[in-house]
Amino acid sequence: MLTVDGIVLRKGKVLLIKRSTPPYKGHWALPGGFVEHGETVEEAVAREIKEETDLTCEPLGLVGVYSDPKRDPRGHTITLAYILKIIRGEAKKMAEATEIKYFDFGDLPEKIAFDHEKIICDARKVL
Repeated sequence: MLTVDGIVLRKGKVLLIKRSTPPYKGHWALPGGFVEHGETVEEAVAREIKEETDLTCEPLGLVGVYSDPKRDPRGHTITLAYILKIIRGEAKKMAEATEIKYFDFGDLPEKIAFDHEKIICDARKVL
């Protein structure tokens, strides 16, 4: 299964959502999700960010590809993580999140879903 995750930055902080659904319900995560049939990964990450945060964003670059078979308890997923630029909007909590918040890279929450802490650390290295 192919997924995308987005690293959205504002004033040097990374945007995370607190998941409202399993897996990892109640954990913080990067906004993202599954790539739909017929769309590019760049289209998918922009769409997922819009659906989960109401932000219109543009992918700036690929942080990395993450393929550990154990990264998602639902099955083997491969994710492409992108850094995105906000084009317009203010981050809003949508249906898939109970909270939404920007965090300093040095002050991330304890409960982070999937392998998103590694992705965030890798993104920090390329910024």
